[in-house]
Amino acid sequence: MKSINRLSVRLFLSSLAVILIGFCVLVLAIQLSLPLTYGRHLGLMEQMMSGEAPMGMMGQGDGRLGSGRAVELYDGFRAGVNEALVYAVLISAAAAILLSLLIGSRLVAPIRAMTRASQRISDGHYAERVPVAGGDELALLARSFNRMAARLEQIEAMRRQLIGDVAHELRTPLTAIKGSMEGLEDGIIPAEPATFRQISQEAERLSRLVDDLQELSRVESGAYSLDRKPVRVVDLVGTAVSRIARQYEGKGVTLTADLPTELPAVMVDEDRIGQVLLNLLANALQHTPSGGQVVISACAGEKDVVVSVSDTGVGIAVEHLEHIFDRFYRVDKSRSRATGGGSGIGLTIARHLVEAHGGTITVASEGENRGSRFAVSLHRG
Repeated sequence: MKSINRLSVRLFLSSLAVILIGFCVLVLAIQLSLPLTYGRHLGLMEQMMSGEAPMGMMGQGDGRLGSGRAVELYDGFRAGVNEALVYAVLISAAAAILLSLLIGSRLVAPIRAMTRASQRISDGHYAERVPVAGGDELALLARSFNRMAARLEQIEAMRRQLIGDVAHELRTPLTAIKGSMEGLEDGIIPAEPATFRQISQEAERLSRLVDDLQELSRVESGAYSLDRKPVRVVDLVGTAVSRIARQYEGKGVTLTADLPTELPAVMVDEDRIGQVLLNLLANALQHTPSGGQVVISACAGEKDVVVSVSDTGVGIAVEHLEHIFDRFYRVDKSRSRATGGGSGIGLTIARHLVEAHGGTITVASEGENRGSRFAVSLHRG
């Protein structure tokens, strides 16, 4: 039954039905008209044989008909057959038109619905959906259309969230810098090194945000090149750990590297994958409270090497796992860059860089306050 739902099969069966109907109508029309025609012709034949008129010959010499009643006999028979064919053609055409209208309306209706829905979506109504019925190609197209519309709706929501996030992220340091400068001008805030360090820190936050946005734009558009070469995993992990170790010490979180003695090299761009590991370690630090632990480990497979970053932090609820790599997505909407939550750019950058290497990045968590684990799979060198 599943194959009958396919559009191509349905069209074939429809055409076959039209042919069969036409054939049956033709046979029926001939059978209905033939007795009358044959009886009429038989009467003429009997008259000819009784001597009322010479029968004549058909197709003599040059192929022309004979004269008299023979011509009348031929013309009558031909007229009967032509009459039957005309009836058959008319009835078959009517049946074909009705079937075409019926099937065409069923085929065109969902396409028209998708056309109207696409126009609504182009006008900004991203919640528009089309009804789905059946299991043929049109139903699959309708489902794909609805998935596309849902994705566009999600992207639009993320775009609005992006504007709000960027505005908030920019406003916070700008407000602090503006307040400090006004305080310095009015003499309320003393012009001492601590004040200038605070202003410098806020300016640095602005700079990091701009750098993150620029990096995100590059990786999403693929506007960068990869310098791949065999690199030892131990060196990648060691470089990332050394760059972020001081931040872990400052927060009181233990960072441990658990690596086998023998690990194959991976074919990667050392700087880009180093950035991925650094982003994962920074993310783990942000979501692990003081006294917690983060472990970066690795294991080798037949074709790849998997590097994992596990933490004992706040964990991730199940409903957030599929969105964790979406740009500017934050599990806790109340957390900002200032409170350590970030803007959700680092993980998005990490995903694009890993996929550019032909690898995969995944996340797993048993739930809130039960930690999380990020795993990066890279091809062996």
